[in-house]
Amino acid sequence: MILARDNNDVAMMKTFDVSNDDFSSAGIASSKIKKILRQIGIDSSVIRRVAIATYEAEINVAIHSHGGKIDVYIKSDKVEIFVEDTGPGIADLSLAMQKGYSTATKEIRELGFGAGMGLPNMDKCSDDFHIESEVDKYTAIKMTFNL
Repeated sequence: MILARDNNDVAMMKTFDVSNDDFSSAGIASSKIKKILRQIGIDSSVIRRVAIATYEAEINVAIHSHGGKIDVYIKSDKVEIFVEDTGPGIADLSLAMQKGYSTATKEIRELGFGAGMGLPNMDKCSDDFHIESEVDKYTAIKMTFNL
């Protein structure tokens, strides 16, 4: 189901749970990841890209899934972020990757979310981006940020 992981050279690994429909908690993982990266001296431009991409992922999990998790692997040469959720999946990945495309409800949009920029922003911020999804089962994303 989930994109392959390489546990070689892992200096630090953290896991964060993300609940569905919990917008008050969305952003906690990206904030904690940002703090960890700052503490270990990662370049601020990389931290910014990681924080943006991870926040977008958290919001997408909260909006579109039944919940999920974010795993962070910090290595000597890169940061890898794995996002896994359960739920409806994505029927058309190429459509979902288009800027502005969204399946968010009117209520979600009224909260200021669901503009259809989450996946495109994750892709743009990452040095390497992979997504897989199966309808009615899951969505999995791997984002790599070179150091």
